[in-house]
Amino acid sequence: MLDWDGLRYFLEVARTQRVSAAALRLGVRHTTVSRRIQALERELDTMLFNKSKASGFTLTEDGARLFTHAEQIEGTLINAREAISGQSQTLSGHLRVGSTEGFGSYVLAPLMIDFQHRYPAITLDIMPVPRFISLSKREADIAISLERPQRGPYLCTKLMDYSLKLYAHRDYLAQAAHIESKDDLVHHAFIGYVEELLFSDRLRYLEDIVPNTRVIFRSTSVIAQYHAVLQARSLAILPCFMAAQDPRLQVVLEDEIAITRSFWMYCHEDFRQSTRVMALWDFLKQSVQLNAPLLKGQRGNLTYLD
Repeated sequence: MLDWDGLRYFLEVARTQRVSAAALRLGVRHTTVSRRIQALERELDTMLFNKSKASGFTLTEDGARLFTHAEQIEGTLINAREAISGQSQTLSGHLRVGSTEGFGSYVLAPLMIDFQHRYPAITLDIMPVPRFISLSKREADIAISLERPQRGPYLCTKLMDYSLKLYAHRDYLAQAAHIESKDDLVHHAFIGYVEELLFSDRLRYLEDIVPNTRVIFRSTSVIAQYHAVLQARSLAILPCFMAAQDPRLQVVLEDEIAITRSFWMYCHEDFRQSTRVMALWDFLKQSVQLNAPLLKGQRGNLTYLD
């Protein structure tokens, strides 16, 4: 019979690929982690990790097979603990949500505060980052992404379509060359992404919508782009859920330039039986649907469920 503690250490090393990082997450010394992994490999009479300075601890074929089973055991134990401790009735515990940077900061954060106010026994982590969140490494309980996951044991739903439009500061438009059509944009400077560092092709739209643009400022952060536009020196394509909330910004060529993208929400299949995860899942789905006008640029304020 395999020891669960050994499997727990194994899962953390597999997810972080570093003994030191696994030790930090487990709250133990790195020597303890190393000792546990060695004991598990002796017990199973196989090597679970390939070890190198460059890539760290990567799973062998046997390690990958064990990882699948260990995750299933972990999910079963999480659900059992929740049911037995009464968390399914009281909605207590801790939840972590990962999201794209702009959506996480301007929409998800205030909605999560509303959720926590409704369920004060729950504590929350939110991670708005310009990259994909890894559920396989248990970085979050729920992830919201620009792309639907192509594989994995995930429960997934389309959260909402959202719009991006061309924006400028009102002071900029008052003093810059007049814009009546796309042809006039050649006389204006733009803000955009660092193309070679994009984490998703769904962010690659500026050159397609406005070819041959003069981009004077680039950033991997959409929030940095938003603050750059506020300096009233250039134009940028921004998500409406950010820009429409700021009365200093004005849509440019609204009938000619509009982009639609989608948000996907997903969690590990194991959490289908978790009452608190599903409570947050349903709350976010309903709250985001309620705010469809903001996400599409038809309204400039966030609203909340009754």
